[in-house]
Amino acid sequence: MKNRIIPALAAPGLLFAATLLFAAQTGFAQARHGLSSFGDLKYPEGFKHFDYVNPDAPKGGTLRQWQLESFDNLNPLILKGVTAQSLALTQQSLMRRAADEPDAVYAEVAQSVELGPDRAWAAFTLDPRARWHDGSPITAEDVVFTFESTLKEGHPQYQLILADLDSVKAEGPRRVVFRFKPGETRRDLPLLVAQIPLLAKSWFKNRPFAQPTAEPPLTSGPYRIERVDAGRSLTFRRVADWWAKDLPVNRGQFNFDAVRDDYYRDRDIAVEAFFAGEYDYRVEITARVWATGFDGKPAVREGRIIREVLPDETPSGVQAFFLNARKDKFKDVRVREALNLAFDYEWMNKTLFYDLYKRTRSMFENSSMAATGLPSPAELALLEPYRAKLPPRVFTQEFQPPKTDGSGENRDNLRQATRLLREAGWTIKDKRLQNAKGEAFEIEFLLFEPSFQRVISPFMRNLERLGIHSTIRNVDGSAYEQRMRNFDYDLILRRIVQPMTPGVEQRNFWSSPSANVTGSFNFSGIQDPAVDALVENLVRAKNRGESVAAARALDRALSWNWYVIHNWYSGTYRLGLWDRFGRPAVKPKFDLGLLETWWIDPAKDAKLGLRR
Repeated sequence: MKNRIIPALAAPGLLFAATLLFAAQTGFAQARHGLSSFGDLKYPEGFKHFDYVNPDAPKGGTLRQWQLESFDNLNPLILKGVTAQSLALTQQSLMRRAADEPDAVYAEVAQSVELGPDRAWAAFTLDPRARWHDGSPITAEDVVFTFESTLKEGHPQYQLILADLDSVKAEGPRRVVFRFKPGETRRDLPLLVAQIPLLAKSWFKNRPFAQPTAEPPLTSGPYRIERVDAGRSLTFRRVADWWAKDLPVNRGQFNFDAVRDDYYRDRDIAVEAFFAGEYDYRVEITARVWATGFDGKPAVREGRIIREVLPDETPSGVQAFFLNARKDKFKDVRVREALNLAFDYEWMNKTLFYDLYKRTRSMFENSSMAATGLPSPAELALLEPYRAKLPPRVFTQEFQPPKTDGSGENRDNLRQATRLLREAGWTIKDKRLQNAKGEAFEIEFLLFEPSFQRVISPFMRNLERLGIHSTIRNVDGSAYEQRMRNFDYDLILRRIVQPMTPGVEQRNFWSSPSANVTGSFNFSGIQDPAVDALVENLVRAKNRGESVAAARALDRALSWNWYVIHNWYSGTYRLGLWDRFGRPAVKPKFDLGLLETWWIDPAKDAKLGLRR
């Protein structure tokens, strides 16, 4: 991820920020049109639209997308079932994120928000025009129902990040007040509650909240679900008289009359479907397809399919093999480092990925939060109290994943790995690595799609050279979700996408309380008091400088404990497109923007001659 750049505020924005500061100091609750973690807002009161949209974008046509695997649930706030993609098209929240700012949100269902002193509370006043798709008003009671139901029966990830929400109460039909527990999470909580999708209380009157539903819930977003083909496809239809279409946060957006998601169980089949014209674009994440898959295709030769590379300035977070440290065999840091040494990324990138990727080396990759060099004085101040509990290299070395020369002969690293395994009590007997109890070291890679087998197989060969027998277990998407939620795995390949301003969600990724919470994203089962403390430093950061220092300190502690085997990232959007789109002159800095801001160009579309 690129360094985080805060857009300069225009004069009205500076005045607004000063007003907020005065309000915070005096305790006077000033109604406002937007929020950010540190008070930085690009767009002033009364702005007309975001800079990255065409406010006069034409409407029309159908966008066809592909999704992987299947679905059996249309409620985005629960754990059970496999939740469908693209449901955000049907939903609204109190405020909506701006895609060209790090963490700013602006009024949508809420007409305005007031913050109490020290952000002890946040009061949202709902827009009197706000309506569900059946025409009934969105009320404060709907907001209360959404949050109370989520905290009681919702997905654990929401329960974790909202743990410091003390209460939510309706103070009239259009005013809802959130009160937060004393502590340091108040920086982010107003933004978090502002972005949770809202659900209609009336729809759930005779329906269980926590059970998967194939029936579309009552929602209020720019689209409604028009057709459900269970597990296979979803069709979303634009709401022509949508109450919020002319709000500044929505003007020039949601331009397709319909969006259809088709689900494919196999990536390779999905690739062929794209070239056959079954859907409209691919954000290509498979290097092999990008490098060779477009060659010789008639639609490419004829210019009907085009390829583009656009910058991705969002944090790449971390894609990695997550080692399940809940299991005894992965508890020793020397074992985890040894497994890292067996992974030959350089050979893989050259041989399998056509040198199209960069190696991930941070939990905050492609952002200013990624630790580089040695710790700064600000980082050292955060790390020093835990020196005895942290690996010594946190203080003396820049973290880099093990490297090879790319030849495929990983001998030096494997020798180091053998030494570390021996120090951890593992020795070779009968060509198998065993501990003092005679238990063999075995690893199962859990996957839900076979395309990653070619990536894992070379890694498995190196593990075999260490005496570690490994296998691949391919399961369907539903079984994979179930095993992942219950931490029933040795090693999984996952990606954690980091926000622009890390905060309370980091507890869900790395902190001890989340390690054994079903459905949490603490995939490695990290339970480390030093890491817990460093996470809290990040949650408590009062400005961006403190936030960067805290994130980098946390990054060093996590990396030198070898909880993951870092994979790779691109830092770009690699797009294959049927040439039927128009788009704004400016791309949103922190998003692709295709689904929200592009449109169908009728002249281009007519030339393609595709059946719809």
